[in-house]
Amino acid sequence: MQLIIMRHGEAGYHSLDRQRELTEYGRQAVAEVAAQIAESPWRPRTLWCSPLVRARQTAAIASEILNCPVYEKEFITPDDDPGKCLDAVLESSESKLMIVSHMPLVGSLATLFVDGHRQGIPLMTAQAIVLDMPVAGPGCADLKAQFLP
Repeated sequence: MQLIIMRHGEAGYHSLDRQRELTEYGRQAVAEVAAQIAESPWRPRTLWCSPLVRARQTAAIASEILNCPVYEKEFITPDDDPGKCLDAVLESSESKLMIVSHMPLVGSLATLFVDGHRQGIPLMTAQAIVLDMPVAGPGCADLKAQFLP
């Protein structure tokens, strides 16, 4: 299985965190990273995204460039348990998946898949990492590539 984990693009301020929208820079950075992914051998077939506005906007931009469908998942918001996402990935039949979400979840997912723990690593906005897993599970992934704006 190939998994790309991407943090949403730069977002502006809003009094309600769920309603924060991408800035113009955030939109450009996401498009740049999605274009890099499209030119790589790591192109996903499906995108999962958080229901928060900034992640949905990021996924919409990436989906257009990568020409793949987007599915909102309620269990990949910033403070969700990465174990729920792990379970969903294990249950999925998708072999080339991209997840668009938030810190700290994206960092926790990365370390859960690569190192088997949830301590998390920081990902900058619009950054994407590629994990390759011969067998999907905690500690089973190798970090193969990263994409930066």
